[in-house]
Amino acid sequence: MAENLIFGIRPVAEAIEARQQIEKLYIRKGAEGPLMQELKDLIARHRLRYQEVPVEKLNRLTKGNHQGVVAQTALIEYVELEDILERVPEDETPLLVAFDGVTDVRNFGAIARSAECAGAHGLITPLKNSAPVNSEAIRSSAGALSVIPVTRVGSIRMTLAQLQQAGFQLVAATEKSRKLLYDADFTKPTVLVMGAEDTGISPAVLKLCNEQLAIPMIGHIESLNVSAAAAIMLFEVVRQRIE
Repeated sequence: MAENLIFGIRPVAEAIEARQQIEKLYIRKGAEGPLMQELKDLIARHRLRYQEVPVEKLNRLTKGNHQGVVAQTALIEYVELEDILERVPEDETPLLVAFDGVTDVRNFGAIARSAECAGAHGLITPLKNSAPVNSEAIRSSAGALSVIPVTRVGSIRMTLAQLQQAGFQLVAATEKSRKLLYDADFTKPTVLVMGAEDTGISPAVLKLCNEQLAIPMIGHIESLNVSAAAAIMLFEVVRQRIE
């Protein structure tokens, strides 16, 4: 059973009204009635997303009387992007890591661990099509996800465009580039963009990036695991910034 579950119409409504951070929200397909409609209206007012699922999924999540709704609360406290930027010390150059389709919780946690060790100031992850920050992700991060700030955004592309306008360079990790990461300048405010495990960075986001960098490899396998690639990129940033 998933951790941090709240079930039942009124308990879930109370959690939303108390502004608890909701990681996942499931409602039974075809669920109707006045109380359920009030809950859906509340969800809409708080701009939350929910997924309609068969009742069997809800029954697998909990043996309790779920009344057609189950919520999973977040295990960490998400922050706003502005909060992350405001926390960057004046004598440090901002470094952020953005996720574009990374869905494996172990990869997400491993990247968070490397990012924290490399002194990154925060992580940016989309609300949809992203690994949940669950107990497995936190374990994989060796606790880093409890330390490094994480923000969730509706559109990763729009958020990156805003950061670009604010003076950040967007750096994509992609094995398809002819330019190597060692030829880039990481002394500027930087967002490292890491893509999906199977398809990489989406074309729209890749087109937006200022730099597309490859990690040189001499073996026979064509690409690295995304968490390994992120670690190499992050510590090239560290190398350049401590020289």
